[in-house]
Parts: sequence; C-alpha cells; structure tokens
Amino acid sequence: MIHKFIFDDTRMVFDVHSGALHIVDELIWDLLEAYGALPEEELAQSLSGKYLEEDISEALEEIKELTDKNILFSPDPLGGAYKPPGESVVKALCLHLAHDCNLSCRYCFAGQGKFGGAPGLMTAEVGRKALEFLVNSSGERHHLEVDFFGGEPLLNFDVLRMLVDYGRSLGREKGKEIKFTVTTNAILLDGRIGDFLNKNDISVILSIDGRQGVHDAMRPFRDRKGSYDVVVKNIKSFLESRDYRDYYVRGTYTALNTDFSCDVEHLASLGFDNISLEPVVAGEKDHYSLRDSMFSQISSEYEKLTRSILKMTKEGRHINFFHFNIDFEGGPCLPKRMSGCGAGHQYLAVDPPGTLYPCHQFVGREEFVLGDVFTGVRRGDLTRLFRNSHLYRKEGCGQCWAKFHCSGGCHANAVIHNGSIEKPYSPGCLLAKKRLECAMYLAQWKNAPDKS
Repeated sequence: MIHKFIFDDTRMVFDVHSGALHIVDELIWDLLEAYGALPEEELAQSLSGKYLEEDISEALEEIKELTDKNILFSPDPLGGAYKPPGESVVKALCLHLAHDCNLSCRYCFAGQGKFGGAPGLMTAEVGRKALEFLVNSSGERHHLEVDFFGGEPLLNFDVLRMLVDYGRSLGREKGKEIKFTVTTNAILLDGRIGDFLNKNDISVILSIDGRQGVHDAMRPFRDRKGSYDVVVKNIKSFLESRDYRDYYVRGTYTALNTDFSCDVEHLASLGFDNISLEPVVAGEKDHYSLRDSMFSQISSEYEKLTRSILKMTKEGRHINFFHFNIDFEGGPCLPKRMSGCGAGHQYLAVDPPGTLYPCHQFVGREEFVLGDVFTGVRRGDLTRLFRNSHLYRKEGCGQCWAKFHCSGGCHANAVIHNGSIEKPYSPGCLLAKKRLECAMYLAQWKNAPDKS
C-alpha cells in the first residue's frame, strides 16, 4: 500500500507499512500510477511517447529495487490482523483536581469545568488513593505519568503540591518514577506556583488560543471580560523562569477562526516555540463546531501553516508544531500505533470523588464509569472494549494509508458523533491525513536543508 501526493510541486510517495517516504520525479510518479496493475512492457509502452526508453527502463529498475528492499509496496507487518495483550497495565492517570474553573470558555467540553455535575475539588486522600491505584496497577512498568487536569487544577494547588511530594515518596518506595504534568489556563500561575513547578521538573501545558480577539472571544472570565492580557503576561513570566523548556502552549480552533495559521504565527511572535492548536471537540448543534463543508478551507489553512513554519525554519527559527512533529524513522512501536492513546485500559481519568473513566473526555458520562480508585476497575467489559478497539477493528482503518500515524483517531470524538468507539469521526480522519501530508513535506525539507 502506498500513498502519493503533491505538495507545492514536490511529488512524494509514502510506503504505508514500512513508513518510508520517497521524493520522486515525474517519470516514477507516472509509472506508479499503474505499477503492478499492468505488465512492465505494457506500462513502459504507455509512457513511451512522453519519456525516453532508457529513462523508463532505469526508473522501473529503481522501483523494483525499492520493492525488493521492502520500502515500497511493502507487506503489512501484521498481515491485517492484531491481537492485543490479554491484560493491560495502567501507565498514566489524568487527575481532575478541580471540577471548577475561573474562566468561562465557550467551547469547554467540561461545561466550564464541572463536567455536568456540581463543582468540587479533589481531596488529598482521593489523590493519594489514585496514585496508589496507579502504582499498584502498573505491573512491571517503571515510568508512569500523571497529568493534573480540570477545570482549572491550580484552584487546588495545595493538594497538587501534596500529591507531587507523595508521588515522589511512593515512587521511591515501589521502584517507580512518576512524571507529572499540569494543564492550566495560566490565570493563577504566579511566581510561587512557578517556582514549585520548576523545582519539581513538572511539564506544563498552557492554554491560549492565539490572537487576542480569538482568545478573548472563546476564553473569557465569568464576567465576560477577556483573559488574553493576563494569560500572556503569566505565561511569558513563567517560561522565562524555566528558560522556555518542557512546555507546550495549546489552543483550540473553531468554526470562528478557520484562519488558524494566523494564530500559530501569533503565538510564535510571542516567543513560543512549542505550539499545539487542536480542532474543537463539539456537537453538531454548537455554532462554533467544525462542519464538513469547512474541510477544504481548513485543509488549505494547514498548507498555509506548513509554508509559514518552513519559512521560519529557513530563517533559523525552529517551531515545534505538535501535529507536524512526527518521527518517520523511529516513533512509537507497532503495538502503540495499533492502539493509539491507550484510553480505557492504559490511560484513565479520575474525577474529584475518585471515579475512574476511560479518559478526561468521558468524565461525567455514567455509561463509561470503570470503577473507582478505592476498589479498582469493576467494568472489565469496558476495558476489554477499549483494549480491543485497535486499527483492524475500526471501520475503514485497516485500508487507510494514514493508519499507523493516526491509530484510529479519538475514541471520544467517535462516540460523540457516531455513538461507537469503533466508528471513527470522518472529519477527524480527513484532518489527520492532511496534517500527515504537511508533516511529510516538512520532514523532507529537514532531510535536505540546502534545498531552495
């Protein structure tokens, strides 16, 4: 299986199963149109009026050589079937320290932090039980991950601080190492909190949507005043305190800013190098949700963003845009590519009372309650459902050229739009493919930095 595409006059061929990316000329491009479907003599004859016979012969030999090396038309390494491990170990938790927030973001899937319920903060007792559950459910795995989430987790900073200390102690006792991350809107990110995060090597994801008008329209305070000025001031001060390391600024684009390349450029102009901008997760009735009719425009916007990042790269500015940061030579192992994020069996979310869910986007949905941190996982049927929802079980994924980089897409999006984790959200598939093509184009420029 191969995928051919052209980006700004560059012809690229991606070999799906080996992951090899080839930059080809027009002759090989034309030969690959019918290679394997026609005998070589007939294929050569069909192009004889356009190319010299010796050039065609040489190109066919090159294609054969690449095929023999299994980097073109390579076979599926799994033969179209996959059996996940019988049991999974939990390796990551998303701890909802606060089901409350000091902003009133219009697109918030968490309902302004409350996830459809009453506001509340996680107690230190529940947090400690969650960490113990993680350690006890992690099997032989040494490296574990915890993301402090909300709502706004810094509303519960005292408990966050206690849990980091407890997690370090518990890890030493059990022979584990826990890596902590906090996702914050930065409103409360002052010097005291920043010092703690820096001293404890805590990774930070900082929410900002881009240009001031875009950000303030979707991320206001409860009194509807914009939060942009406070957020930018706090983010800059914090990142300066840690020499701009171990962070991402993360935004969301909606139907109201489909020119989101301008938002990425704006974030870069503020001095931020590690940037993620995600499509909104929303229902079809929400006025800001992305429509199928917008895909052409969004696709063009990703191409525009690619050219902008390439221009900055040539000027000596490295922008690490999350969706374009793909390792084509290494990257995740094959089982990881098959199962994606691991939600529901390797990665779980914990709400303030200690209830377990498949991931943060399922929190508050009673039908997806897995158990709790006090008694453990009780819904083995649900964990098996998520563990077995790999590429070859998902509708259309086995035949998709992007499968090993998309991993079947977001389970939550699939449920929201199609009612099943095994039926991917098709607009999400289209966006993933476009981002992958853009990433490939950028990758080939990195491999040929002297190209002009």
